[in-house]
Amino acid sequence: MRLVDGLIAEDLVRPLPSVAPSGGRPRALLAFNGTSFSVIGIDLGGVKMFGTVADLSGNIQFEKYKSCKDTNSESLTCLFELIEELINAPRPETQRIRGIGIGAAGVTKNPEGVVEWAPSLGWRNLPLKKILEERYGLPVFVENDVNLAALGEYGFGSSKGASSLVCISIGTGIGSGIVINRAIYRGFHQAAGEIGYLLPDRNALKMKYHQFGALDTVASGSGIAESGKKRLIDLGFPVPEEFSAEYVFESAAKGQSWAIDVVADAIDYFSLAIASVIAVLDPEVIVLGGGVTKSSDGLIPPIIERLKDSLATLPRIEKSILGTRATVLGAIILVLDVTTEYISVNG
Repeated sequence: MRLVDGLIAEDLVRPLPSVAPSGGRPRALLAFNGTSFSVIGIDLGGVKMFGTVADLSGNIQFEKYKSCKDTNSESLTCLFELIEELINAPRPETQRIRGIGIGAAGVTKNPEGVVEWAPSLGWRNLPLKKILEERYGLPVFVENDVNLAALGEYGFGSSKGASSLVCISIGTGIGSGIVINRAIYRGFHQAAGEIGYLLPDRNALKMKYHQFGALDTVASGSGIAESGKKRLIDLGFPVPEEFSAEYVFESAAKGQSWAIDVVADAIDYFSLAIASVIAVLDPEVIVLGGGVTKSSDGLIPPIIERLKDSLATLPRIEKSILGTRATVLGAIILVLDVTTEYISVNG
């Protein structure tokens, strides 16, 4: 009862009228009060940051994109400006800010909240949690962006409440977040989910990979674009000035054979990576997100076709319905779980 009293005192739950079941005493009912607090969620995308103010039920009350220069000090100043705008954004008069959850596209150290390496921001060993807590006087939690996206999918996506979920983001690079029983699995070195470093074949053995991993070079957005350029050059065709993975997918959809070959190769590599994830983790569901999945709506059926007869089990494989909001919605789950032991948004 003490736990319930504490949650009521915080206004996180509210009592409802008692219900008397047949043959028993009246039963007290409680309802989660998702509007009592808001959470500031931020997705640090490097040159473009995305921030939201949302209540605990995932209702976004304010959102803002902010373009920033990709240098150490200017990125940090840009983040300060975004947070101040989010803190001052209109929200219900009695609603308090429970904390700030930040997803960084790079290696983060938990629970210290240190961004060890974020190439797109120019940050190395930046004690971001400490800096922001001292500046704003609010609890701050810093996490890898794809880990937060996985929490967002778990809490608010089509796979809400799955016992185990892997969110794979395919964009400039490839990463994944692993959620098991509502908790992020980070691994011993806090590098679990860095599937961009999976070795796609034996040719990758003994090779050195620095900013991007072996799988990134052949199956990420940048890898697909590079493969497409090489294919055009080998065929003696001109390479358009504005060239991207999106252009490759569009060309494949138009029936251009060079692009069809590049896309087929990329899907083979995606499938091999997903097969490894399934074999090791046996998740209930895999959610695909990121810019490459937006470029190719037909990505999932060919992956399933390649895998369906080759594995002992095949989980549900779905496209994210949250899109760019997955990371900031994951911030709600992170802040709520760390600041309150007893609440389950999905309960």
